[in-house]
Amino acid sequence: MAEATDDRLRLLIERVERLEEEKKGIGDDIKDVYAEAKAVGYDVKIMRQIVRIRKMKPDDRREMEMLLDTYKAALGLG
Repeated sequence: MAEATDDRLRLLIERVERLEEEKKGIGDDIKDVYAEAKAVGYDVKIMRQIVRIRKMKPDDRREMEMLLDTYKAALGLG
């Protein structure tokens, strides 16, 4: 029984390791896309913010934008 458990654990660990490698590869690909965007003149910080906003649920995005507008108005930022 212990051998089967050890094999299962090893297989699970190896799956995690493969996924971590894939994640690193995808992270490198994302960095390459941002580098390409910067090379043609796009503002990468703004792009990252847009990506973050697009991930949000519509209700959460509206609430964030409303609070941001409220805070900006309170600070005289327009």
